[in-house]
Amino acid sequence: MTADDVLAGVGPRLRQLRKEREVTLAALSEATGISVSTLSRLESGLRRPSLELLLPIAQAHQVPLDELVGAPPVGDPRVRSEPIVRHGRTHWPLTRQAGGLQAFKVLEPRRKEEPDPRTHEGYEWLYVLSGRLRLVLGEHDVVLSAGEAAEFDTRVPHWFGSTGEGPAEFLSLFGPQGERMHVRARPRRS
Repeated sequence: MTADDVLAGVGPRLRQLRKEREVTLAALSEATGISVSTLSRLESGLRRPSLELLLPIAQAHQVPLDELVGAPPVGDPRVRSEPIVRHGRTHWPLTRQAGGLQAFKVLEPRRKEEPDPRTHEGYEWLYVLSGRLRLVLGEHDVVLSAGEAAEFDTRVPHWFGSTGEGPAEFLSLFGPQGERMHVRARPRRS
């Protein structure tokens, strides 16, 4: 639907709303300060609606502006998903679509376990929200603290888990086809 289509529907909507409320053009004119002739031209589509005209009309009818212009309803943006427990770790999916880039909030419980590095197709990005997370990546064995991130090709043998000191909460972005995350960060000052 184009902007012209949306604007073309405003006039009939204004007339219908006014008629439903049994308000005359004269009464609406008095309430809004807009002349009767301008209101009539708006309703008939001979006058292009503007914010200056629509705001007082919306206030007079006590309706939201988007009701006058016929804005499409916005769907619920929240991602509602059930946590998934896998290998003792709790994952909350943050994306809805299957395939492509996937995002998870993950809770790694406090535990002691030996690293068991694995490989698979893809690319992963981790960001630690709280606690400390151990990452074994190829020859590297590092501990990430809150506020630190790591990214890596998952074809490199890798493992991440608890340091044994306490739980860790982190975000994981995973691209199964090897999509790389694009992170813009300022370098640390020495």
